[in-house]
Amino acid sequence: MGKEDKTHINVVVIVRIILGAYSINHLERDRSNTVLTCYNSHVDSGKSTTTGHLIYQCGGIDRRTIEKFEKEAAELGKGSFKYAWVLDKLKAERERGITIDIALWKFETPKYYVTVIDAPGHRDFIKNMITGTSQADCAILIIAAGTGEFEAGISKDGQTREHALLAYTLGVKQLIVAINKMDTANWAEARYQEIIKETSNFIKKVGFNPKAVAFVPISGFNGDNMLQPSTNCPWYKGWEKETKAGKFTGKTLLEAIDSIEPPKRPTDKPLRLPLQDVYKIGGIGTVPVGRIETGVLKPGMVVTFAPSNVTTEVKSVEMHHEQLTEGVPGDNVGFNVKNVSVKEIRRGNVAGDSKNDPPMGAASFTAQVIVMNHPGQVGAGYAPVLDCHTAHIACKFAELQEKIDRRTGKATETAPKFIKSGDSAIVKMIPSKPMCVEAFTDYPPLGRFAVRDMRQTVAVGVIKAVDKSAATAGKVTKSAAKATKK
Repeated sequence: MGKEDKTHINVVVIVRIILGAYSINHLERDRSNTVLTCYNSHVDSGKSTTTGHLIYQCGGIDRRTIEKFEKEAAELGKGSFKYAWVLDKLKAERERGITIDIALWKFETPKYYVTVIDAPGHRDFIKNMITGTSQADCAILIIAAGTGEFEAGISKDGQTREHALLAYTLGVKQLIVAINKMDTANWAEARYQEIIKETSNFIKKVGFNPKAVAFVPISGFNGDNMLQPSTNCPWYKGWEKETKAGKFTGKTLLEAIDSIEPPKRPTDKPLRLPLQDVYKIGGIGTVPVGRIETGVLKPGMVVTFAPSNVTTEVKSVEMHHEQLTEGVPGDNVGFNVKNVSVKEIRRGNVAGDSKNDPPMGAASFTAQVIVMNHPGQVGAGYAPVLDCHTAHIACKFAELQEKIDRRTGKATETAPKFIKSGDSAIVKMIPSKPMCVEAFTDYPPLGRFAVRDMRQTVAVGVIKAVDKSAATAGKVTKSAAKATKK
């Protein structure tokens, strides 16, 4: 495999949560093939140490920087945090010994380029997981093998189960389990088997198939089974997993990461591009910016923006200051549009191909809502803010249609009066002002949302169906009319 053919992977590492998500954007070409990964783990399961060791060993950081980190760690009596130090940036967080800032590093596996994003366990984590990443495809669960630690992580406020369910609900179907701190359990095979048994039961309840999961015993601090097979566990014959794609075996965490199946990228779907910003650039004109979620964007295309209902021609498409002949899913692009002012389109609008299932505003939509963290009860009339792709709009819970079992999706109660933390329900929702959303099955990144209230994520949702607004005659620029006639 040539260097140019190697796929790019982003690894998101999350504190305090025992689940993660990988999104693998595998494009059949050289440019920016991205796998997006997020590790989540219980606060002290050693996630930063594990990730730090991968970066340390795979050449993501130069030796001098590492030596500086080691010296600082030793001086503060935090020698055991050495590898986590690789992931610590701010002085203040170093002194507290817990990773807080978001940081980026890169390392390489035989198959992928990996970017590590260390995201903290702050209240925006769930929102970021829903609105920030492309469709997540794989999860890494890092578990501490130390006596009492594993049990605490699995039981803690049911948070582990909560986030595992969230990942599963959002379509994350691949999983790797890293059983960390095996050195503190003296590499006891019995402890390893006990944790596999417990974890298998736990992930099965969530919906994952344990047979399709690699269970890897590691020491993130000492590096056992991270990149090289360890000599400390002669009983360990390696991990194996069986998926529809076949049987996979290996010994290390690195091999487990390389066994992730790259999903097909949604290039064949119609274009959906949520706008992050709209710039006015002197001498060029209006330049909307955003990440292509589905489909392709090419110069000369006629695009429609929803819900503002403006149609115009795309003059050029750029990424990293280079002109593109086409932009594909995962690309963060800027594109120049003709005769549209910055007042007519804005962040949260969605661009699509005017000739191929163009995006439209939603008059209302039906969603499966999971209440995660609300202190009271939620009933009809509740109107929190929804974060869906780049849109940030208040929506009213117009009607609670039925309460459902989260795992099976079957109704348990019709027309409930209210729902509370832990409940899941089918809800009809009405946006307070025009917004563009889609059914999750059609366009996943536009079909999942976070419900924000009291400065935190109180619920998450997956959109089942959308009642599209009847499109009023919107603005069509002259260049669009001309391009359409071609």
